[in-house]
Amino acid sequence: MATELSKTKPNRAVSEAEAVVDSPWRQARRRFFRNKLAVIGLVVITILVSISILTPWIAPYNPEDIDLFNIQSPPNGEFWLGTDELGRDVLTRLMYGSRITLSVGIVAMLISIGVGSVLGALAGYYGGRIDNIIMRFVDIMLSFPTLFLLIIMAAYVETTVFGVMLIIGLTSWMTVARLVRGEFLSLKEKEFIEASRALGVKDLRTIFRHLLPNAMGPITVASTLGVGYAILYEASLSFLGVGIQPPTPSWGNMLSNAQADISIAPWLAIWPGVCIFITVLCFNFIGDGLRDALDPKMKN
Repeated sequence: MATELSKTKPNRAVSEAEAVVDSPWRQARRRFFRNKLAVIGLVVITILVSISILTPWIAPYNPEDIDLFNIQSPPNGEFWLGTDELGRDVLTRLMYGSRITLSVGIVAMLISIGVGSVLGALAGYYGGRIDNIIMRFVDIMLSFPTLFLLIIMAAYVETTVFGVMLIIGLTSWMTVARLVRGEFLSLKEKEFIEASRALGVKDLRTIFRHLLPNAMGPITVASTLGVGYAILYEASLSFLGVGIQPPTPSWGNMLSNAQADISIAPWLAIWPGVCIFITVLCFNFIGDGLRDALDPKMKN
């Protein structure tokens, strides 16, 4: 009898350990780290964020230091990525510009995710007239080209760093709203929501405590892709002269300043362009990896 009990206890322990190992989040993590491009993207973004945080301590020069004896110097031993039209070190300005560009991308994404999630949740949960009003407004907003909306907003909002964050965030929430609405339309018919209603749980508690956490997978994927789009929008606005204003460096206004001298100093356009390309590409890789990892249909 004792030997039989001793045999069943380890089996039970093993089954409990397997349940922990095979939890949904652990499975998602394994699927994510099996995606080599997503891992590469995560490593690169981690390095970029670390550099942007440490820039005041590791940058070789001050971003506003003017050296009239080294105007538009090509990359060399002293200035690794060359200098611009005022003799300012390009590497230093790229490092300080990463702080602005990444901050704009992340904060603008948070604004768009917040607005889109709330409106999409209201539309999907209540349906009827509220759904029609919100979705028709979404359709109207989507009928305008994004760049056109950005320029219109820039005419009414001061183009400070926070102003650019606000402009991009308030013009890029529509896709998130549609995504959240679709998730809510599916989730609100589930048994646990019916049970919540039967128990008399208030609507706001049902939305934010039960429905929204179950829709976090698609929202997380949309947020990573949204950072990449926000970086591109910031670069577009700055390139057109209605984004981050000099002397504050951003990758977008560095590209804008480089266009006048691109034939004689091409490195001024190459380096910020490469930074934008790599950053957006890596965020897209992370988004693709998260999409595959959080998809319940994916197998181990």
